[in-house]
Amino acid sequence: PAGGASLGLCSTRGAQEGINKPVIDRIIRVDHAGEYGANRIYAGQMAVLGRSSVGPIIQQMWDQEKDHLKKFNELMIAYRVRPTVLLPFWNVAGFVLGAGSALLGRKGAMACTVAVEESISDHYNNQIRTLMEEDPEKYKELLQVIKQFRDDEREHHDIGLEHDAEATPAYSVLKTAIQLGCKAAIFLSERI
Repeated sequence: PAGGASLGLCSTRGAQEGINKPVIDRIIRVDHAGEYGANRIYAGQMAVLGRSSVGPIIQQMWDQEKDHLKKFNELMIAYRVRPTVLLPFWNVAGFVLGAGSALLGRKGAMACTVAVEESISDHYNNQIRTLMEEDPEKYKELLQVIKQFRDDEREHHDIGLEHDAEATPAYSVLKTAIQLGCKAAIFLSERI
């Protein structure tokens, strides 16, 4: 698993009694959708920049996102959560965003990474607060997963900054547009 944390399902099945099912369904559904979308973004970036000097860096971040998606696939089964019906849309939209940002060059791809990963780490922080208010002991395992993945997303954000994301032409406009898209994707994926 990402970050070397033990994120097994051993206690998840037994912990379903007494959970706030609507809250957990929303969290797992949207996080699965987000990790799915992130995988598609990195796939798009690799399609354009995979053979460039930044290809190995993008691949490293994508490999972590693959681990995240695998874990949320497992959690969806364990908690019996249906995926968002928007997955086919996120499949295309994620790839287009990744490839489109990569067509702006290395800096454009990194600007996309900064925008998306900042949005996702903020979103994970909101979920952590929600679960802590609900019952930190009851949701201990899920909290561990979300905290680890949040830390991975922050690392990706920082990698983007280290690789000149802010030097992208119209960086603030691009970042704002991508983050508005992320907020819309989060809102819709939680509900649909």
